Amino acid sequence: MWAAGTLKVRDCLAGTSVTLRRCLKLGATMAKSKFEYVRDFEADDTCLPHCWVVVRLDGRNFHRFAEKHSFIKPNDSRALHLMTKCAQTVMNELEDIVIAYGQSDEYSFVFKRKSNWFKRRASYVFYWRDYFEDQPLLYPPGFDGRVVVYPSNQTLKDYLSWRQADCHINNLYNTGTLAADKNEILFSEFNINYNNEPLMYRKGTVLIWQKVEEITTKEVKLPAEMEGKKMAVTRTRNVVVPLHCNIIGDAFWKEHPEILDEDS
Repeated sequence: MWAAGTLKVRDCLAGTSVTLRRCLKLGATMAKSKFEYVRDFEADDTCLPHCWVVVRLDGRNFHRFAEKHSFIKPNDSRALHLMTKCAQTVMNELEDIVIAYGQSDEYSFVFKRKSNWFKRRASYVFYWRDYFEDQPLLYPPGFDGRVVVYPSNQTLKDYLSWRQADCHINNLYNTGTLAADKNEILFSEFNINYNNEPLMYRKGTVLIWQKVEEITTKEVKLPAEMEGKKMAVTRTRNVVVPLHCNIIGDAFWKEHPEILDEDS
């Protein structure tokens, strides 16, 4: 009697298994459509492994945007500080960024060689009022982005040097003239000593991670006679720090070797 019952149960399970497999196969077939062939046109745009990945954002039609919003010429510190604030926000969101460099309306973000992910975050509009208190935002700005991979430390350093040299050339041109001896003409005709111009204008802004010690106070359990007092606590954390310095040459990289250290 038990044998017969067991046989019936086995037959039932076997039949159910066959039906289930058929349903799953049918479901898989139905999940696809005749339009799915278009996926074959997708190109593999994965960045090469073990290379530095640089994402550079440039303002789109930014001359018009600057005119409409009354940017100060040749340099508007409000706009530059706003760009830096946005870049710091991006770095805080994406810890795979080891260094960033910005000038004018562009910023370059360098991702670790080992980085396997990337996403975007918009913050320019969000922080507008913090820097342009009396100037309403007439329309949102646009930015173009491009991704380039650099296979070695030297090519990465050369890329950042190129951007800083471009900053210097553009600022010198915007501040004065295209004549051969620009500094002399600036001083003699306009009484401008280019070397006294703010470093942010001449060098751009470098964003790096640095360890910072913070002292805070907190409530702790103390003896009755010391009740109500607080204790100072020191902690160390990584923060994004803006620098206005020369990154062309080896001095900067010797001072901050952790940037190119893959294990940092």
